[in-house]
Amino acid sequence: MESKTGVVLLNMGGPDSLEAIQPFLYNLFSDHDIIRIPRPIQKPVAWLISRIRAKKTRHYYEVMGGKSPQREQTEEQAKELQKLLGEGYRVVVAMRYWHPFTEEALKELFKEDIERIVLLPMYPQFSTTTTGSSFNEFYRVYQRRNYPQVPVLEIRSYHNHPEYIRAMVENIKENLPNWKGFFFLFTAHSLPIYVIEEGDPYKEQTEETVRLIMEHFPGVEHALGYQSKVGPVKWLEPMTDKLIEELARKGVKNLCVIPVSFVCEHSETLYELDVQYRQLAESLGVDNFVRIPTLRTHPTFIKALRDIVESSLKPEQSSFLTS
Repeated sequence: MESKTGVVLLNMGGPDSLEAIQPFLYNLFSDHDIIRIPRPIQKPVAWLISRIRAKKTRHYYEVMGGKSPQREQTEEQAKELQKLLGEGYRVVVAMRYWHPFTEEALKELFKEDIERIVLLPMYPQFSTTTTGSSFNEFYRVYQRRNYPQVPVLEIRSYHNHPEYIRAMVENIKENLPNWKGFFFLFTAHSLPIYVIEEGDPYKEQTEETVRLIMEHFPGVEHALGYQSKVGPVKWLEPMTDKLIEELARKGVKNLCVIPVSFVCEHSETLYELDVQYRQLAESLGVDNFVRIPTLRTHPTFIKALRDIVESSLKPEQSSFLTS
């Protein structure tokens, strides 16, 4: 059997039923890379928080049809990437907080003769709380099981990759042909300030992504906000909902909201943006609220992922790689 390069798409995951909401949240809040609760009490506290938040967020998922679509959309991305990469590769999906978990992905991967593994996060911008956490979980699982030990290559980020930027630009123009009349409000998942102060590059990389996209939209006003804050500590600001209020007060009538740190739909886009923020904007007098879809299987995005994977195997050609 001919050996192959394994490609592991890393994503957050989401509950695939209403019953999965609480265990999904428990897994999320048990992750010390995201929530810095003292380790001896983290799991009991995570259980308590997940029970409380599951009741609050159940409505979100009911509005979304009873589940998150993230698994299906990430698997579609894997399928399309597999087509472009060809038979010398095997692409699998590993979710961080719900099925298919990393262990499930590795079992599937090693049904083939794998000579090396490329870790490809579905997070364009690097953060220790997302890509870093997924990397850590991968190594925990990989090293404690009796899997063949092969070289592992990490794609750290691709926030400024030309093809990724091109995909973002094309996606905006395809979904908003009359973009010249709109204010562009980019929105990214927020992070606690202490994470950034410890050297996390997420904020800087997100700002660079926005700057590179805006080079293709001369004369358009724009701003970057953050969403999905949890807990009492100080998080990255300005918050997206506060920016919407501010823009409405200034008389903005045509508002284009662009998720910049998400490549699949989930509760932050389908409920927070499409329901809560849309209602907020319209109640404040915004006439046209347009939310740009996430990239999902946009052909240029999948081509970008192929180029990133292939260049990772030639380190001298790649600025997106550590091994």
